[in-house]
Amino acid sequence: MKEIEISAVILMLIGVILSWVKGQEIGMWPCGIGLFLFLIVFLYKACHWKEYERDNKQYIIIIMICIFILLLQMIKAI
Repeated sequence: MKEIEISAVILMLIGVILSWVKGQEIGMWPCGIGLFLFLIVFLYKACHWKEYERDNKQYIIIIMICIFILLLQMIKAI
């Protein structure tokens, strides 16, 4: 689980950096894939809420922020 979580964060960072340097169309894909991986980890931990309660509360905030950033990138691309 930890490896998937770290991969998701790295992909989201790469996506944000690429969108600043190369353009939103290029940066949107790694950020979206990272967000999807992060969502998979969140869903697994949500099914085991008692074990990962603290992590889940943090993930909810992080996922909401990432979705907002991704939507802003998609709107700018239009």
